[in-house]
Amino acid sequence: MKAAVLYSTVPKTDTAPEKPSYKDARPLVVQELERPEPRAGELGVAITYSSLCHSDLSVVDGSRVRPLPMALGHEAVGRVVSVGAGVSDVSVGDHVVLVFVPSCGDCRACRSGRPALCHRAAEVNGSGDLLHGEALLRTPSGERINHHLGVSAFADYAVVARESVVVVDDDVPDTVAAMFGCAVLTGMGAVLNTAAVTAGQSVAVFGLGAVGLSAVMAASLAGAGSVIAIDPNAGKHQLALDCGATAVGTPDDAARLIKDAAGDGVDVAVEAVGSAGVIAACLGHVTRGGAVVSVGLPHPSAELTVPALQFAGAGKRLLGSYMGDAVPGRDIPLYLSYWREGRLPVELLHTDTRPLTEINEGLDALASGQVVRRLFQA
Repeated sequence: MKAAVLYSTVPKTDTAPEKPSYKDARPLVVQELERPEPRAGELGVAITYSSLCHSDLSVVDGSRVRPLPMALGHEAVGRVVSVGAGVSDVSVGDHVVLVFVPSCGDCRACRSGRPALCHRAAEVNGSGDLLHGEALLRTPSGERINHHLGVSAFADYAVVARESVVVVDDDVPDTVAAMFGCAVLTGMGAVLNTAAVTAGQSVAVFGLGAVGLSAVMAASLAGAGSVIAIDPNAGKHQLALDCGATAVGTPDDAARLIKDAAGDGVDVAVEAVGSAGVIAACLGHVTRGGAVVSVGLPHPSAELTVPALQFAGAGKRLLGSYMGDAVPGRDIPLYLSYWREGRLPVELLHTDTRPLTEINEGLDALASGQVVRRLFQA
């Protein structure tokens, strides 16, 4: 099998904090690995398309600490080519979306109906193992390669837990299905599950990557009266309008746009940047009783400082949303039904498709905001 492996991180530097040259550093090495077979409870999947996400970039630059070496990638679509013992509800040939939280079904979070917060999944995702056993990936010389979020999708093949896939209909284009396992699930879920936005409410989305744009789509789908989309990259503003935003602007425009649309503040602000400063700003942009949904992943060292009186004094809420508080087996088919009805234009998120050999160039394009979702074929 072929996979893109990260052996060492490329930290952001003081001289160019946002633009390390991944094309030159080439942190991801596309190489041959031994092809493992699925164990009990696992599946072998031929990856059709994988999609590059900021969470991958956060591992490459060291913001998201993971054990190395690691085969990266966590958002993908493929076909099942082998089935391990004990799996009876998935068959060879099934069309599957891969999901980066393989819920165990038995921990405190899973039993309470919040599989995105599965304790066992958090443990094995952090160690680079799989839900049903230790890491399987090896170099030809026998060196262990860790799995990324139970998926390792920058590859032509992956062994994953049964709990890491959702079977989807054959007629869903792979270029659409590829984005449902992370970007769509996370952004849509932040609005529909975590914030539970209802018709007529006002929503502001800060950060217009694939997750933020999915949140814009969800707010529009939910019937929000105002959907204000904010990003410093003006090149994304028209795309946000196409996704359902009613107003767009840069961070400098945010206060004015929110006042024009919602007076003293929006009902819900979605932070999809991964910045403690933006989270703090969002608290100032919501009305009394409003909610800020934190979706982005700030650096682990980042700290949040806000006026404490905003909570008890103004009834504001700060809500964390991991994987959109999704139940993948429920939400992916539901969101696909919206797509079929023409109410969820996910294809707008697909910037282009490149060969996996250009994965490092893809990191540069994502970091600089040139692309929303670039898909890769191994």
